Amino acid sequence: MPKMGFKKLFFFKPSPPPLSVSNNTFSDSLMEENIETARSVITECESQSPPLFTNTRQQAKQYLHAVITLQSTMQYLVERDSSSQKLVKAQFLMQIAMKRLQTEFYRILAENRDCLDPESVSGISSTDHQSSVSDYDDDFPEDDFQFAGDSFSTVAMADLKAIAECMVSAGYSKECVKIYILTRKSIVDEALYHLGVERFSFSQLQKMEWEVLETKIKYWLNAVRVATGTLFPGERALCDFIFGSPEKKIAESCFAEICREGAMSLFGFPENVAKCKKTSEKMFRTLDLYEAISDNWQHIESIFSFESTTSIRSQAVASQVRLGEAVRTMLMDFESAIQKESSKIPVPGGGIHPLTRYVMNYIAFLADYSNALADIVADWPKNPLPESYFQSPDRDGNNRSPEVVERFAWLILVLLCKLDAKAELYKDVALSYLFLANNMQYVVVKVRNSNLGFLLGDDWLTKHEAKVKEYVSKYERFGWSKVLALLPENPPAEMAMEQAKAIFQSFNAAVEETCRAQSSWVVSDPKLRDEIKVWIASKLVQRYWEYYEKYRGGLESVIRFSPDKLGNYLYEIVLFRAEESGSVSSHSASPPHRFKRS
Repeated sequence: MPKMGFKKLFFFKPSPPPLSVSNNTFSDSLMEENIETARSVITECESQSPPLFTNTRQQAKQYLHAVITLQSTMQYLVERDSSSQKLVKAQFLMQIAMKRLQTEFYRILAENRDCLDPESVSGISSTDHQSSVSDYDDDFPEDDFQFAGDSFSTVAMADLKAIAECMVSAGYSKECVKIYILTRKSIVDEALYHLGVERFSFSQLQKMEWEVLETKIKYWLNAVRVATGTLFPGERALCDFIFGSPEKKIAESCFAEICREGAMSLFGFPENVAKCKKTSEKMFRTLDLYEAISDNWQHIESIFSFESTTSIRSQAVASQVRLGEAVRTMLMDFESAIQKESSKIPVPGGGIHPLTRYVMNYIAFLADYSNALADIVADWPKNPLPESYFQSPDRDGNNRSPEVVERFAWLILVLLCKLDAKAELYKDVALSYLFLANNMQYVVVKVRNSNLGFLLGDDWLTKHEAKVKEYVSKYERFGWSKVLALLPENPPAEMAMEQAKAIFQSFNAAVEETCRAQSSWVVSDPKLRDEIKVWIASKLVQRYWEYYEKYRGGLESVIRFSPDKLGNYLYEIVLFRAEESGSVSSHSASPPHRFKRS
């Protein structure tokens, strides 16, 4: 606040009252002596320019005790004669003293603005190191005031506490509290501003580009951690220390006034974000906001436990509820988008469909938020999952929520059903099964290598790994049955040369034709690709070897392969290719970007 503002607040010039002649009773003489002692101390300090609370505390101690004694004297005089001239004189002196203490109070707050930061005092509790004016002196042990800050800030805190107790006792609590709130509120607001907390309306957030809004969210995630960890606890600790005795309500009122506006702005931000347009890319930041409130809820509830800060707790709850609703909406929209995906163009080579990549990456990221999702979908109706596909695990002490597990299993089932329909787009039956094997393998690997594996369990993985093998087996049968049929498992002992020649010629042509067709087919997973190649090569070479050994004599001109060359040809040269990144579709196959939590 500008200096002139404080002058207007508490600088006044009362007129001195006339002196009166008192009765010569012992009590009256004692009261008059008290007033004179207070006048001497107060007048002496007013004639000096240096502040009271510097270097030694002897003068400050005398001043505070003089004020306390003056207050007691005034109470006595009020009871005896409220119109006494002594009382008028005492009131005049008290006004001068309170003006000086207000000035000192503001000076200490302002000069120690950096030392009395909330982080430095965040470890103080409301009952730590209670002191009062009665035991405040120039040689108080600084060790009694060692908190998280340095010795200078602890001395300042002791000074502020002593002044506050004196002013409150003298009936000047409003003046003291007003100075304190104005000064400390500016510190809290400034700290929140530097943390990136700004006051945005819903309409302002709604108009922001997502990249800009996401940056604001990242700032908020850091800000709420600092605010609930040090800023607000430190401010409450400072209020409790300075105003905690004798009247606790003053500390509560100060804290509420200082922090309410900033805290409401901080905890209101997520609610406005949750009201914005909901798209799949916003899911994970929305969950980050939800988790941040959940993770810090105990701190929020503890810090803002007063009745006067109920609105702050309510705002945090309202934001979390809104965020949960937004997540539920986005989950339903995500499932609907999978079901509505209607592309009719087969993925070249039977590779991994972009829908598979997107959905599985999305669900794998969602699995990292399983605890938050457990709260959000707890009351959702169950989906009719076939028992042959999935059996929900019982609660087994591993924090697996059946509702969340079933939701993930259901989303994957929706995807697999969609892939079954897309497999029918291939005219070649073998290629359709290769497509299913590729995509199922991608699903299995993604589950195994993410938190989904823990959630869905080994039984789910075992069933779907078996499904991959089933698809591969069907691909092998439909893709190579004609070639294998050319080499019967039990060749006749004797065969005419022309017949043997025809078999070799037919076999050569069939192998080359099949390999030529399948050379453009895709097996994305290297391990799966090697397994398929090994199976095909070993199966063909095993049968081919018998024919080759028995009938190669005199047929060198028509024999295209030796057994070794046939194996190399199938395994190393022409069969399958790895999927080229980005070549399968113009669709975005990338998962939503997952940022590190701030």
